Amino acid sequence: MGNVQKPESRPNVIMFFTDQQRWDTTGYNGNPLGLTPNLDRMAWNGMQVPLAFTCQPVCGPARSCLQTGVYATASGCFTNGIPLPEGSRTIAHSFHDAGYDTAYIGKWHLANTRTEPVPEERRGGYRYWLAADSLEHTSDAYRTLLYNADNEPVKLPGYRVDALTDAAIRYIAEGRPEEKPFYLFLSYLEPHHQNHRDDYPSPDVYKGKYAGGQYVPPDLAALGGTAHQHLDGYYGMVKRLDEALGRLIDALKSLDLLDNTVIAFTSDHGCHFKTRNNEYKRSCHESSIRVPLVFSGPGFDGRGRVRELVSLIDLPPTLLDAAGIDVPEQMQGRSLLQQVNRRKGDADSQSPWPQDVFVQISESQVARALRTQRWKYGVHAPERHPIKDSGSSEYVEQFLYDLEADPYELTNLVEFQSHEAVRARLRERLIQRMIEAGEEAPVIVPMLSKPSGQRKVLPEEIEM
Repeated sequence: MGNVQKPESRPNVIMFFTDQQRWDTTGYNGNPLGLTPNLDRMAWNGMQVPLAFTCQPVCGPARSCLQTGVYATASGCFTNGIPLPEGSRTIAHSFHDAGYDTAYIGKWHLANTRTEPVPEERRGGYRYWLAADSLEHTSDAYRTLLYNADNEPVKLPGYRVDALTDAAIRYIAEGRPEEKPFYLFLSYLEPHHQNHRDDYPSPDVYKGKYAGGQYVPPDLAALGGTAHQHLDGYYGMVKRLDEALGRLIDALKSLDLLDNTVIAFTSDHGCHFKTRNNEYKRSCHESSIRVPLVFSGPGFDGRGRVRELVSLIDLPPTLLDAAGIDVPEQMQGRSLLQQVNRRKGDADSQSPWPQDVFVQISESQVARALRTQRWKYGVHAPERHPIKDSGSSEYVEQFLYDLEADPYELTNLVEFQSHEAVRARLRERLIQRMIEAGEEAPVIVPMLSKPSGQRKVLPEEIEM
């Protein structure tokens, strides 16, 4: 690999991965409750991406995108319960081939073994293994059960976030070959709900601390759902995750590894608390698709706030690029690090960054969405099966939001005559993004317009 750095200069890489965490739980994104002081410090000193989005708002498909660097329809993992196909090349393979030790700790969700151990051939190429395929079904808040590389059950003490964090620190301090750099994917379940009782169990010390509506995001305040029942526990889980991040950073510092370790913090999708459909995600709305994203370490420190819209599909290329490893041609995202370098005048960097992000939606419906700086445009295929069908040859317009005027997506403009030109332009761009992702060009049926009482938006006035 021509672009691989010398061993002594290669950074360690850690993916700190949460589950179902909204972007606006973080202080750097405006949450006033002080839930994330460690992440906020990392954001201010490193590189923060306020406009970061999942490419598939459901657990397994989002994880498939992060492991393979291709969209869920390209890998075939377009719903939960579909394992990575045999022979899939993952980001772990790329790190391994470049001389890295690779480790996975926590929730996997890409083997379809549910509560049984994950066989070695379904682990995506990770060498060190302490994980469960469906952590929400093998564990509870104070009962953590994982499986090691020999498929033996391992019970870990403490609150589940702390149990996984302890395991990660043990790996970094004792469980890896010291002569190699390491790539660690640390995958938490929190702040995902506990499935068997539909609850958000925070550590006991935080129970009740965030009750009473101290801060309810405007979309949840307007639409209700289960927010008032669940935000207290949800925020307590976020608080403990941030404390875990602080402990991990402290451990790296004490081991003299912090200055040469890249850390990426993000989540697989958000949480709309049953305001957009009958569960917590699987929709095109910001509450489902917008996630926190922060980088620190070599190549990222001091980079500040990124203006671009960034998709999780861009993380595998970004992390490989940060380690000086060539990005495999099949990966469908782009290196954000290359984009930042391009803005700083590096003529050798890649072509201009896309002005939108593309989202595939399954399980609640077969749907697609486009998010630009100003607009959210969503289409669905009501005749297709949301579990069995990965896509459709025909879609119908479903959503249009003007995020400049309506950031909390409370007014759907998809039927308004005033926005026909907007829809036409977004329709064309969405089809192009679908083709780029490897899908066949579909027919998108325009929604029948009705008078809105608003002045028609002219084509020359449309800002994407």
